[in-house]
Amino acid sequence: QARCSVCPGHTGQSALLAKASQCPVVGPSIRANEPAAKPAQPLPAACPYAKCADQAAPKAASDVQPVTHETTEAAFDYEGLYQAKLAKKHEDKSYRYFNNINRLAARYPQAHTANAANIVTVWCSNDYLGQSKNPAVVDAMKTALDTYGAGAGGTRNIAGNSALHLRLEGELAALHRKEAALVFSSCFVANDATLSTLCSSLPGCVIFSDKMNHASMIQGIRHSGARKHVFDHNDLGHLEQLLAQYPRSTPKLVAFESVYSMSGTVGRIPEICALARKYGAITFLDEVHAVGMYGPHGAGVAEHYDYAASLHTPAGQRIPGSVLDQVDIITGTLGKAFGIVGGYIAASSSLVDMIRSYAPGFIFTTSLPPPIAAGAVASIEYLSASQRERYLQQTHTRQLKGDLANAGIPVVPNPSHIVPVLVGDAESAKAASDMLLAKHNIYVQSINYPTVPVGEERLRITPSPGHDNYMRARLVSALDSVWNTLGLKRTVDWERLGGRCGVGEDRAFSELHVGWKRGVEHVWEDTQLQQAHDYERTRKGGVPVTPIIPATVQCVLQN
Repeated sequence: QARCSVCPGHTGQSALLAKASQCPVVGPSIRANEPAAKPAQPLPAACPYAKCADQAAPKAASDVQPVTHETTEAAFDYEGLYQAKLAKKHEDKSYRYFNNINRLAARYPQAHTANAANIVTVWCSNDYLGQSKNPAVVDAMKTALDTYGAGAGGTRNIAGNSALHLRLEGELAALHRKEAALVFSSCFVANDATLSTLCSSLPGCVIFSDKMNHASMIQGIRHSGARKHVFDHNDLGHLEQLLAQYPRSTPKLVAFESVYSMSGTVGRIPEICALARKYGAITFLDEVHAVGMYGPHGAGVAEHYDYAASLHTPAGQRIPGSVLDQVDIITGTLGKAFGIVGGYIAASSSLVDMIRSYAPGFIFTTSLPPPIAAGAVASIEYLSASQRERYLQQTHTRQLKGDLANAGIPVVPNPSHIVPVLVGDAESAKAASDMLLAKHNIYVQSINYPTVPVGEERLRITPSPGHDNYMRARLVSALDSVWNTLGLKRTVDWERLGGRCGVGEDRAFSELHVGWKRGVEHVWEDTQLQQAHDYERTRKGGVPVTPIIPATVQCVLQN
Protein backbone atom coordinates (compact mmCIF):
# COMPACT_ATOMS: atom_id res chain seq x y z
CA GLN A 1 0.00 0.00 0.00
CA ALA A 2 1.68 3.21 -1.18
CA ARG A 3 1.60 6.10 1.26
CA CYS A 4 0.77 9.56 -0.04
CA SER A 5 3.12 12.30 1.22
CA VAL A 6 1.03 15.23 -0.03
CA CYS A 7 -2.34 14.37 1.56
CA PRO A 8 -2.75 15.87 5.06
CA GLY A 9 -4.64 13.54 7.37
CA HIS A 10 -3.90 10.52 5.23
CA THR A 11 -0.37 9.62 6.40
CA GLY A 12 -1.60 6.49 8.22
CA GLN A 13 -3.54 5.07 5.27
CA SER A 14 -3.00 4.77 1.53
CA ALA A 15 -4.80 7.35 -0.54
CA LEU A 16 -6.64 4.62 -2.42
CA LEU A 17 -7.96 3.09 0.82
CA ALA A 18 -8.89 6.54 2.07
CA LYS A 19 -11.02 7.17 -0.98
CA ALA A 20 -12.39 3.61 -0.92
CA SER A 21 -13.57 4.14 2.64
CA GLN A 22 -16.06 6.65 1.23
CA CYS A 23 -17.58 3.94 -1.00
CA PRO A 24 -21.06 2.82 0.15
CA VAL A 25 -20.18 -0.81 -0.60
CA VAL A 26 -16.69 -1.44 0.78
CA GLY A 27 -16.41 1.61 2.99
CA PRO A 28 -18.23 0.15 6.03
CA SER A 29 -15.96 -2.90 6.05
CA ILE A 30 -12.82 -0.78 5.85
CA ARG A 31 -13.98 1.51 8.65
CA ALA A 32 -15.04 -1.47 10.81
CA ASN A 33 -11.56 -2.98 10.56
CA GLU A 34 -9.90 0.35 11.36
CA PRO A 35 -11.95 1.78 14.21
CA ALA A 36 -9.21 4.16 15.26
CA ALA A 37 -8.78 5.68 11.82
CA LYS A 38 -9.75 9.30 11.31
CA PRO A 39 -12.69 10.10 9.02
CA ALA A 40 -11.68 10.23 5.37
CA GLN A 41 -11.09 13.75 4.02
CA PRO A 42 -11.28 15.06 0.47
CA LEU A 43 -8.07 14.38 -1.43
CA PRO A 44 -6.01 17.36 -2.74
CA ALA A 45 -5.66 17.70 -6.49
CA ALA A 46 -1.90 17.14 -6.15
CA CYS A 47 -2.43 13.65 -4.78
CA PRO A 48 -1.11 11.16 -7.39
CA TYR A 49 -3.80 8.65 -6.38
CA ALA A 50 -6.77 11.02 -6.48
CA LYS A 51 -7.80 10.39 -10.06
CA CYS A 52 -7.58 6.60 -9.66
CA ALA A 53 -9.59 6.68 -6.45
CA ASP A 54 -12.27 8.94 -7.97
CA GLN A 55 -12.71 6.51 -10.86
CA ALA A 56 -12.68 3.36 -8.70
CA ALA A 57 -15.40 4.32 -6.21
CA PRO A 58 -18.22 5.02 -8.72
CA LYS A 59 -17.32 1.90 -10.70
CA ALA A 60 -17.47 -0.28 -7.58
CA ALA A 61 -20.84 1.15 -6.65
CA SER A 62 -22.25 0.68 -10.15
CA ASP A 63 -21.08 -2.96 -10.32
CA VAL A 64 -23.06 -3.99 -7.25
CA GLN A 65 -26.05 -6.23 -8.01
CA PRO A 66 -28.14 -6.83 -4.88
CA VAL A 67 -29.06 -10.49 -4.34
CA THR A 68 -32.71 -11.13 -3.51
CA HIS A 69 -34.88 -14.23 -3.26
CA GLU A 70 -36.76 -12.97 -6.32
CA THR A 71 -33.76 -13.45 -8.60
CA THR A 72 -34.26 -15.52 -11.77
CA GLU A 73 -30.79 -17.04 -11.46
CA ALA A 74 -30.85 -20.85 -11.70
CA ALA A 75 -29.86 -22.96 -8.68
CA PHE A 76 -26.74 -25.09 -8.80
CA ASP A 77 -27.16 -28.31 -10.79
CA TYR A 78 -26.60 -30.83 -7.97
CA GLU A 79 -27.85 -33.86 -9.89
CA GLY A 80 -25.66 -32.90 -12.83
CA LEU A 81 -22.59 -33.01 -10.60
CA TYR A 82 -23.53 -36.43 -9.21
CA GLN A 83 -23.99 -37.82 -12.69
CA ALA A 84 -20.74 -36.30 -13.94
CA LYS A 85 -18.78 -37.87 -11.08
CA LEU A 86 -20.34 -41.26 -11.79
CA ALA A 87 -19.70 -40.89 -15.53
CA LYS A 88 -16.02 -40.34 -14.78
CA LYS A 89 -15.94 -43.59 -12.79
CA HIS A 90 -17.56 -45.48 -15.65
CA GLU A 91 -15.19 -43.91 -18.16
CA ASP A 92 -12.00 -44.95 -16.34
CA LYS A 93 -13.51 -48.38 -15.51
CA SER A 94 -13.17 -47.87 -11.75
CA TYR A 95 -16.92 -47.88 -11.03
CA ARG A 96 -17.67 -50.39 -8.29
CA TYR A 97 -20.30 -53.10 -8.73
CA PHE A 98 -21.51 -54.88 -5.60
CA ASN A 99 -22.34 -58.53 -6.15
CA ASN A 100 -25.28 -60.03 -4.28
CA ILE A 101 -23.45 -62.72 -2.26
CA ASN A 102 -25.17 -64.41 0.67
CA ARG A 103 -22.74 -66.56 2.62
CA LEU A 104 -24.27 -69.71 4.08
CA ALA A 105 -23.19 -70.65 7.60
CA ALA A 106 -24.04 -74.33 7.12
CA ARG A 107 -22.23 -74.48 3.77
CA TYR A 108 -19.12 -72.40 4.52
CA PRO A 109 -17.26 -71.33 2.38
CA GLN A 110 -20.20 -71.30 0.00
CA ALA A 111 -22.93 -68.75 -0.67
CA HIS A 112 -25.91 -68.16 -2.90
CA THR A 113 -26.35 -65.24 -5.26
CA ALA A 114 -29.56 -63.24 -5.79
CA ASN A 115 -30.99 -66.57 -6.93
CA ALA A 116 -31.00 -68.74 -3.80
CA ALA A 117 -30.59 -71.85 -5.95
CA ASN A 118 -27.34 -70.59 -7.46
CA ILE A 119 -24.58 -71.83 -5.13
CA VAL A 120 -21.05 -70.40 -5.50
CA THR A 121 -17.76 -70.94 -3.67
CA VAL A 122 -16.42 -67.77 -2.05
CA TRP A 123 -12.65 -67.24 -2.34
CA CYS A 124 -12.31 -63.61 -1.24
CA SER A 125 -14.00 -63.27 2.15
CA ASN A 126 -12.34 -61.41 5.02
CA ASP A 127 -14.02 -63.85 7.41
CA TYR A 128 -10.60 -65.41 7.17
CA LEU A 129 -11.04 -68.28 9.63
CA GLY A 130 -14.78 -68.87 9.34
CA GLN A 131 -15.46 -67.66 12.86
CA SER A 132 -18.77 -66.07 11.88
CA LYS A 133 -20.31 -69.56 11.81
CA ASN A 134 -18.33 -71.06 14.71
CA PRO A 135 -20.90 -72.67 17.06
CA ALA A 136 -19.12 -71.28 20.14
CA VAL A 137 -19.46 -67.76 18.74
CA VAL A 138 -23.03 -68.14 17.52
CA ASP A 139 -24.20 -69.67 20.81
CA ALA A 140 -22.62 -66.85 22.82
CA MET A 141 -24.42 -64.31 20.66
CA LYS A 142 -27.76 -66.10 20.99
CA THR A 143 -27.45 -66.19 24.77
CA ALA A 144 -26.61 -62.49 24.95
CA LEU A 145 -29.47 -61.68 22.58
CA ASP A 146 -31.96 -63.51 24.79
CA THR A 147 -30.53 -61.95 27.96
CA TYR A 148 -29.78 -58.36 26.96
CA GLY A 149 -31.71 -57.75 23.74
CA ALA A 150 -30.56 -56.60 20.33
CA GLY A 151 -29.26 -53.08 20.95
CA ALA A 152 -26.79 -51.35 23.25
CA GLY A 153 -29.19 -48.60 24.30
CA GLY A 154 -26.86 -45.65 23.84
CA THR A 155 -23.30 -44.42 23.84
CA ARG A 156 -20.80 -45.84 26.30
CA ASN A 157 -21.46 -42.82 28.50
CA ILE A 158 -25.26 -43.16 28.34
CA ALA A 159 -26.64 -46.63 29.09
CA GLY A 160 -24.32 -48.36 26.57
CA ASN A 161 -21.52 -49.51 28.89
CA SER A 162 -22.08 -53.11 29.95
CA ALA A 163 -20.11 -55.88 31.62
CA LEU A 164 -19.70 -57.48 28.18
CA HIS A 165 -18.00 -54.35 26.79
CA LEU A 166 -15.63 -54.22 29.74
CA ARG A 167 -14.88 -57.91 29.44
CA LEU A 168 -14.19 -57.55 25.72
CA GLU A 169 -11.73 -54.74 26.33
CA GLY A 170 -10.05 -56.80 29.04
CA GLU A 171 -9.66 -59.74 26.62
CA LEU A 172 -8.16 -57.49 23.95
CA ALA A 173 -5.70 -55.87 26.36
CA ALA A 174 -4.57 -59.30 27.55
CA LEU A 175 -4.29 -60.61 23.98
CA HIS A 176 -1.86 -57.81 23.04
CA ARG A 177 -0.18 -57.74 26.48
CA LYS A 178 -1.05 -54.06 26.92
CA GLU A 179 -2.42 -52.19 29.92
CA ALA A 180 -5.76 -51.30 28.35
CA ALA A 181 -7.93 -51.47 25.25
CA LEU A 182 -10.85 -49.48 23.86
CA VAL A 183 -13.57 -50.78 21.50
CA PHE A 184 -15.02 -48.77 18.60
CA SER A 185 -17.79 -49.43 16.10
CA SER A 186 -15.20 -50.33 13.42
CA CYS A 187 -11.46 -50.17 12.96
CA PHE A 188 -11.92 -47.42 10.37
CA VAL A 189 -13.42 -45.37 13.19
CA ALA A 190 -10.74 -46.53 15.62
CA ASN A 191 -7.92 -45.44 13.30
CA ASP A 192 -9.56 -42.16 12.33
CA ALA A 193 -10.54 -41.21 15.88
CA THR A 194 -7.26 -42.22 17.51
CA LEU A 195 -4.90 -40.64 14.99
CA SER A 196 -6.89 -37.41 14.69
CA THR A 197 -7.35 -37.01 18.45
CA LEU A 198 -3.84 -38.00 19.48
CA CYS A 199 -1.87 -36.12 16.84
CA SER A 200 -3.92 -32.94 17.16
CA SER A 201 -3.18 -33.02 20.90
CA LEU A 202 0.60 -33.43 20.53
CA PRO A 203 2.09 -29.93 20.04
CA GLY A 204 3.78 -29.65 16.65
CA CYS A 205 3.33 -33.36 15.97
CA VAL A 206 4.82 -34.78 12.77
CA ILE A 207 3.41 -38.03 11.32
CA PHE A 208 5.36 -40.50 9.18
CA SER A 209 3.04 -42.75 7.17
CA ASP A 210 3.81 -45.77 5.00
CA LYS A 211 2.86 -45.19 1.36
CA MET A 212 0.54 -48.22 1.36
CA ASN A 213 -1.37 -47.41 4.56
CA HIS A 214 -5.11 -48.01 4.66
CA ALA A 215 -7.58 -45.20 3.90
CA SER A 216 -8.72 -45.10 7.54
CA MET A 217 -5.23 -44.14 8.67
CA ILE A 218 -4.89 -41.56 5.90
CA GLN A 219 -8.23 -40.08 6.98
CA GLY A 220 -7.18 -39.88 10.61
CA ILE A 221 -3.89 -38.25 9.68
CA ARG A 222 -5.70 -35.70 7.52
CA HIS A 223 -8.20 -34.92 10.28
CA SER A 224 -5.41 -34.40 12.82
CA GLY A 225 -4.13 -31.37 10.94
CA ALA A 226 -0.58 -32.46 11.81
CA ARG A 227 2.31 -32.21 9.40
CA LYS A 228 2.95 -35.51 7.62
CA HIS A 229 5.56 -37.28 5.55
CA VAL A 230 4.88 -40.37 3.44
CA PHE A 231 7.73 -42.87 3.22
CA ASP A 232 8.09 -45.47 0.48
CA HIS A 233 6.60 -48.83 1.39
CA ASN A 234 8.83 -50.70 3.85
CA ASP A 235 11.75 -48.40 2.93
CA LEU A 236 13.71 -48.02 6.17
CA GLY A 237 16.30 -45.73 4.60
CA HIS A 238 13.64 -43.32 3.40
CA LEU A 239 11.90 -43.36 6.77
CA GLU A 240 15.14 -42.59 8.63
CA GLN A 241 15.97 -39.79 6.21
CA LEU A 242 12.62 -38.16 7.01
CA LEU A 243 12.86 -38.73 10.78
CA ALA A 244 16.35 -37.21 10.90
CA GLN A 245 15.01 -33.84 9.73
CA TYR A 246 13.45 -33.15 13.15
CA PRO A 247 14.85 -32.70 16.67
CA ARG A 248 14.37 -35.69 18.94
CA SER A 249 12.18 -33.52 21.19
CA THR A 250 9.60 -32.95 18.42
CA PRO A 251 6.53 -35.18 18.95
CA LYS A 252 6.45 -37.77 16.18
CA LEU A 253 4.33 -40.77 15.26
CA VAL A 254 5.14 -43.54 12.75
CA ALA A 255 2.00 -45.18 11.32
CA PHE A 256 2.20 -48.50 9.48
CA GLU A 257 0.56 -51.91 9.13
CA SER A 258 1.58 -55.48 9.84
CA VAL A 259 -0.14 -57.19 6.87
CA TYR A 260 -1.07 -54.94 3.96
CA SER A 261 -4.39 -56.28 2.77
CA MET A 262 -4.12 -55.78 -0.99
CA SER A 263 -0.52 -56.87 -1.50
CA GLY A 264 -0.05 -59.28 1.41
CA THR A 265 3.30 -57.65 2.20
CA VAL A 266 4.35 -57.38 5.84
CA GLY A 267 5.54 -54.29 7.69
CA ARG A 268 9.10 -54.29 9.01
CA ILE A 269 7.94 -53.98 12.61
CA PRO A 270 11.14 -54.43 14.69
CA GLU A 271 13.22 -52.21 12.40
CA ILE A 272 10.60 -49.45 12.37
CA CYS A 273 10.28 -49.62 16.16
CA ALA A 274 14.06 -49.28 16.46
CA LEU A 275 14.06 -46.17 14.25
CA ALA A 276 11.18 -44.72 16.25
CA ARG A 277 13.12 -45.12 19.51
CA LYS A 278 16.24 -43.62 17.96
CA TYR A 279 14.45 -40.47 16.86
CA GLY A 280 11.99 -40.08 19.75
CA ALA A 281 8.81 -41.21 17.95
CA ILE A 282 5.91 -43.42 19.02
CA THR A 283 4.58 -46.24 16.84
CA PHE A 284 1.04 -46.88 15.60
CA LEU A 285 0.61 -50.40 14.19
CA ASP A 286 -2.51 -51.54 12.34
CA GLU A 287 -2.91 -55.33 12.80
CA VAL A 288 -6.35 -55.53 11.18
CA HIS A 289 -5.39 -58.20 8.64
CA ALA A 290 -3.25 -60.15 11.11
CA VAL A 291 -5.12 -60.53 14.41
CA GLY A 292 -6.47 -64.02 14.91
CA MET A 293 -4.14 -65.43 12.25
CA TYR A 294 -0.58 -64.84 13.45
CA GLY A 295 1.17 -65.60 16.70
CA PRO A 296 0.48 -68.63 18.90
CA HIS A 297 -2.55 -66.86 20.40
CA GLY A 298 -3.66 -64.81 17.39
CA ALA A 299 -2.36 -61.43 18.60
CA GLY A 300 -0.88 -60.67 15.17
CA VAL A 301 2.47 -60.40 13.42
CA ALA A 302 4.10 -58.47 16.27
CA GLU A 303 3.44 -61.47 18.53
CA HIS A 304 4.62 -63.88 15.84
CA TYR A 305 8.14 -62.40 15.87
CA ASP A 306 8.57 -63.85 19.37
CA TYR A 307 6.60 -67.03 18.76
CA ALA A 308 8.29 -69.28 21.31
CA ALA A 309 8.34 -66.70 24.11
CA SER A 310 4.69 -65.83 23.50
CA LEU A 311 3.69 -69.48 23.46
CA HIS A 312 5.09 -70.09 26.95
CA THR A 313 4.27 -66.78 28.65
CA PRO A 314 0.91 -66.46 30.46
CA ALA A 315 -1.72 -64.35 28.69
CA GLY A 316 -1.70 -60.67 29.52
CA GLN A 317 1.85 -60.71 30.89
CA ARG A 318 4.39 -58.37 29.32
CA ILE A 319 7.41 -59.85 27.57
CA PRO A 320 10.05 -57.10 27.98
CA GLY A 321 12.11 -56.59 24.85
CA SER A 322 9.67 -58.44 22.61
CA VAL A 323 8.52 -56.84 19.36
CA LEU A 324 4.96 -56.69 20.68
CA ASP A 325 6.18 -54.80 23.74
CA GLN A 326 8.00 -52.23 21.58
CA VAL A 327 4.84 -51.15 19.73
CA ASP A 328 3.13 -48.22 21.47
CA ILE A 329 -0.35 -48.41 19.91
CA ILE A 330 -1.96 -51.42 18.25
CA THR A 331 -5.22 -51.27 16.35
CA GLY A 332 -7.24 -54.25 15.23
CA THR A 333 -10.62 -55.41 14.08
CA LEU A 334 -13.27 -57.81 15.30
CA GLY A 335 -14.75 -58.00 11.79
CA LYS A 336 -12.26 -60.16 9.92
CA ALA A 337 -10.52 -63.19 11.45
CA PHE A 338 -12.65 -62.88 14.60
CA GLY A 339 -15.76 -63.02 12.40
CA ILE A 340 -17.90 -60.34 14.08
CA VAL A 341 -17.76 -56.52 13.68
CA GLY A 342 -16.04 -53.63 15.46
CA GLY A 343 -12.56 -52.21 15.97
CA TYR A 344 -10.26 -51.40 18.86
CA ILE A 345 -6.99 -49.97 20.09
CA ALA A 346 -4.64 -51.43 22.72
CA ALA A 347 -1.99 -49.33 24.44
CA SER A 348 -1.02 -47.83 27.79
CA SER A 349 -3.86 -47.11 30.19
CA SER A 350 -3.21 -43.35 30.10
CA LEU A 351 -3.30 -43.16 26.30
CA VAL A 352 -6.45 -45.27 26.10
CA ASP A 353 -8.14 -43.12 28.74
CA MET A 354 -7.14 -39.95 26.89
CA ILE A 355 -8.70 -41.23 23.65
CA ARG A 356 -11.78 -42.38 25.59
CA SER A 357 -12.15 -38.89 27.04
CA TYR A 358 -11.48 -36.79 23.93
CA ALA A 359 -12.24 -38.72 20.71
CA PRO A 360 -15.60 -37.71 19.18
CA GLY A 361 -15.61 -40.94 17.16
CA PHE A 362 -15.84 -42.85 20.43
CA ILE A 363 -17.84 -40.46 22.63
CA PHE A 364 -20.73 -39.71 20.28
CA THR A 365 -21.37 -43.17 18.81
CA THR A 366 -23.78 -45.84 20.03
CA SER A 367 -21.75 -48.70 21.47
CA LEU A 368 -21.62 -52.20 20.04
CA PRO A 369 -24.73 -54.27 20.81
CA PRO A 370 -24.26 -56.79 23.66
CA PRO A 371 -24.62 -59.84 21.35
CA ILE A 372 -21.77 -58.48 19.22
CA ALA A 373 -19.56 -58.00 22.27
CA ALA A 374 -20.41 -61.50 23.51
CA GLY A 375 -19.59 -63.06 20.14
CA ALA A 376 -16.29 -61.19 19.97
CA VAL A 377 -15.29 -62.39 23.44
CA ALA A 378 -16.10 -65.99 22.50
CA SER A 379 -14.16 -65.72 19.24
CA ILE A 380 -11.06 -64.26 20.90
CA GLU A 381 -11.10 -66.93 23.60
CA TYR A 382 -11.53 -69.70 21.02
CA LEU A 383 -8.72 -68.54 18.72
CA SER A 384 -6.40 -67.89 21.65
CA ALA A 385 -6.53 -71.61 22.38
CA SER A 386 -7.04 -73.24 18.97
CA GLN A 387 -4.30 -73.62 16.35
CA ARG A 388 -6.41 -75.62 13.92
CA GLU A 389 -7.80 -72.68 11.95
CA ARG A 390 -4.42 -70.95 11.62
CA TYR A 391 -2.70 -74.16 10.55
CA LEU A 392 -5.27 -74.95 7.85
CA GLN A 393 -5.36 -71.40 6.52
CA GLN A 394 -1.59 -71.22 6.17
CA THR A 395 -1.17 -74.66 4.60
CA HIS A 396 -3.99 -73.99 2.13
CA THR A 397 -2.39 -70.66 1.21
CA ARG A 398 0.98 -72.28 0.55
CA GLN A 399 -0.62 -74.96 -1.59
CA LEU A 400 -2.60 -72.47 -3.65
CA LYS A 401 0.38 -70.19 -4.25
CA GLY A 402 2.38 -73.20 -5.42
CA ASP A 403 -0.36 -74.38 -7.79
CA LEU A 404 -0.77 -70.90 -9.29
CA ALA A 405 2.98 -70.56 -9.79
CA ASN A 406 3.03 -73.87 -11.65
CA ALA A 407 0.20 -72.63 -13.89
CA GLY A 408 1.99 -69.36 -14.65
CA ILE A 409 -0.74 -67.27 -13.00
CA PRO A 410 0.96 -64.06 -11.73
CA VAL A 411 0.78 -63.78 -7.92
CA VAL A 412 2.16 -60.70 -6.16
CA PRO A 413 4.91 -62.19 -3.91
CA ASN A 414 4.36 -61.93 -0.16
CA PRO A 415 4.87 -64.00 3.02
CA SER A 416 1.27 -63.81 4.29
CA HIS A 417 -2.14 -65.41 3.73
CA ILE A 418 -3.18 -62.98 0.96
CA VAL A 419 -3.03 -64.24 -2.64
CA PRO A 420 -3.16 -61.19 -4.98
CA VAL A 421 -3.39 -62.24 -8.63
CA LEU A 422 -2.15 -59.44 -10.88
CA VAL A 423 -4.32 -58.49 -13.88
CA GLY A 424 -3.10 -54.98 -14.72
CA ASP A 425 -6.18 -53.01 -15.76
CA ALA A 426 -9.61 -52.39 -14.27
CA GLU A 427 -11.75 -53.55 -17.18
CA SER A 428 -9.96 -56.89 -17.51
CA ALA A 429 -10.02 -57.46 -13.75
CA LYS A 430 -13.78 -57.03 -13.66
CA ALA A 431 -14.22 -59.22 -16.71
CA ALA A 432 -12.17 -61.98 -15.04
CA SER A 433 -14.22 -61.71 -11.86
CA ASP A 434 -17.50 -61.80 -13.79
CA MET A 435 -16.40 -64.82 -15.82
CA LEU A 436 -15.35 -66.76 -12.72
CA LEU A 437 -18.77 -66.13 -11.19
CA ALA A 438 -20.92 -66.71 -14.27
CA LYS A 439 -19.12 -69.71 -15.79
CA HIS A 440 -17.41 -71.40 -12.86
CA ASN A 441 -19.58 -70.50 -9.82
CA ILE A 442 -16.52 -69.03 -8.11
CA TYR A 443 -16.65 -65.61 -6.46
CA VAL A 444 -13.42 -63.58 -6.38
CA GLN A 445 -13.85 -59.80 -6.29
CA SER A 446 -11.77 -57.60 -8.57
CA ILE A 447 -9.79 -54.80 -6.92
CA ASN A 448 -9.19 -51.50 -8.70
CA TYR A 449 -8.26 -47.86 -8.09
CA PRO A 450 -8.20 -46.20 -5.55
CA THR A 451 -7.75 -49.36 -3.46
CA VAL A 452 -4.70 -50.20 -5.60
CA PRO A 453 -2.75 -47.99 -8.05
CA VAL A 454 -3.85 -47.79 -11.68
CA GLY A 455 -2.09 -50.54 -13.60
CA GLU A 456 -1.98 -52.86 -10.59
CA GLU A 457 -5.61 -54.03 -10.65
CA ARG A 458 -5.97 -57.56 -9.37
CA LEU A 459 -8.07 -60.40 -8.06
CA ARG A 460 -7.63 -60.83 -4.31
CA ILE A 461 -7.90 -64.43 -3.10
CA THR A 462 -8.03 -65.45 0.56
CA PRO A 463 -7.82 -69.21 1.26
CA SER A 464 -9.57 -70.29 4.43
CA PRO A 465 -9.61 -73.35 6.70
CA GLY A 466 -12.74 -74.51 4.86
CA HIS A 467 -11.29 -74.71 1.35
CA ASP A 468 -10.25 -78.27 0.57
CA ASN A 469 -8.06 -79.77 -2.17
CA TYR A 470 -10.97 -80.24 -4.58
CA MET A 471 -12.07 -76.62 -4.26
CA ARG A 472 -8.50 -75.45 -4.81
CA ALA A 473 -8.10 -77.57 -7.96
CA ARG A 474 -11.34 -76.12 -9.38
CA LEU A 475 -10.16 -72.57 -8.66
CA VAL A 476 -6.78 -73.05 -10.37
CA SER A 477 -8.42 -74.67 -13.39
CA ALA A 478 -10.99 -71.85 -13.62
CA LEU A 479 -8.32 -69.15 -13.39
CA ASP A 480 -6.27 -70.86 -16.10
CA SER A 481 -9.35 -70.96 -18.35
CA VAL A 482 -10.18 -67.30 -17.72
CA TRP A 483 -6.58 -66.22 -18.41
CA ASN A 484 -6.65 -68.06 -21.72
CA THR A 485 -10.07 -66.72 -22.74
CA LEU A 486 -9.28 -63.09 -21.92
CA GLY A 487 -5.65 -63.23 -23.05
CA LEU A 488 -4.36 -61.93 -19.72
CA LYS A 489 -0.65 -61.61 -18.96
CA ARG A 490 1.02 -64.52 -17.24
CA THR A 491 4.12 -64.37 -15.07
CA VAL A 492 6.50 -64.72 -18.03
CA ASP A 493 4.76 -61.83 -19.81
CA TRP A 494 5.28 -59.54 -16.81
CA GLU A 495 8.93 -60.59 -16.68
CA ARG A 496 9.41 -59.51 -20.33
CA LEU A 497 7.88 -56.13 -19.46
CA GLY A 498 10.26 -55.61 -16.54
CA GLY A 499 7.78 -56.65 -13.84
CA ARG A 500 5.12 -54.92 -11.82
CA CYS A 501 4.52 -54.77 -8.04
CA GLY A 502 6.85 -57.70 -7.40
CA VAL A 503 5.66 -59.95 -10.24
CA GLY A 504 8.59 -60.67 -12.59
CA GLU A 505 10.90 -58.32 -10.65
CA ASP A 506 14.31 -58.85 -9.12
CA ARG A 507 14.07 -61.13 -6.07
CA ALA A 508 16.39 -58.99 -3.91
CA PHE A 509 14.21 -55.94 -4.54
CA SER A 510 11.13 -58.04 -3.94
CA GLU A 511 12.41 -59.27 -0.56
CA LEU A 512 12.95 -55.70 0.61
CA HIS A 513 9.46 -54.79 -0.54
CA VAL A 514 7.52 -57.70 0.97
CA GLY A 515 8.96 -57.35 4.48
CA TRP A 516 9.23 -60.01 7.18
CA LYS A 517 12.64 -61.60 7.79
CA ARG A 518 15.27 -61.56 5.04
CA GLY A 519 15.57 -64.96 3.40
CA VAL A 520 12.45 -66.35 5.13
CA GLU A 521 9.63 -67.04 2.67
CA HIS A 522 6.65 -67.34 5.03
CA VAL A 523 5.64 -65.65 8.28
CA TRP A 524 4.51 -69.06 9.52
CA GLU A 525 7.72 -71.08 9.36
CA ASP A 526 7.75 -74.83 8.78
CA THR A 527 8.65 -75.68 12.38
CA GLN A 528 5.84 -73.48 13.70
CA LEU A 529 3.27 -75.09 11.41
CA GLN A 530 4.42 -78.53 12.47
CA GLN A 531 4.20 -77.50 16.12
CA ALA A 532 0.66 -76.13 15.56
CA HIS A 533 -0.35 -79.35 13.82
CA ASP A 534 1.02 -81.57 16.58
CA TYR A 535 -0.57 -79.42 19.28
CA GLU A 536 -4.00 -79.63 17.65
CA ARG A 537 -3.79 -83.34 16.99
CA THR A 538 -2.88 -83.97 20.64
CA ARG A 539 -5.60 -81.60 21.87
CA LYS A 540 -8.22 -83.44 19.79
CA GLY A 541 -7.12 -86.92 20.79
CA GLY A 542 -5.37 -87.79 17.54
CA VAL A 543 -8.10 -86.56 15.15
CA PRO A 544 -6.49 -85.46 11.82
CA VAL A 545 -6.27 -81.70 11.27
CA THR A 546 -8.29 -81.42 8.05
CA PRO A 547 -11.07 -79.16 6.78
CA ILE A 548 -14.53 -80.07 7.99
CA ILE A 549 -16.63 -79.99 4.80
CA PRO A 550 -20.39 -80.42 5.34
CA ALA A 551 -21.99 -83.18 3.29
CA THR A 552 -24.26 -80.60 1.62
CA VAL A 553 -21.18 -78.79 0.33
CA GLN A 554 -19.58 -82.00 -0.96
CA CYS A 555 -22.76 -82.79 -2.87
CA VAL A 556 -22.83 -79.35 -4.54
CA LEU A 557 -19.14 -79.54 -5.44
CA GLN A 558 -19.48 -82.92 -7.09
CA ASN A 559 -22.35 -81.63 -9.19
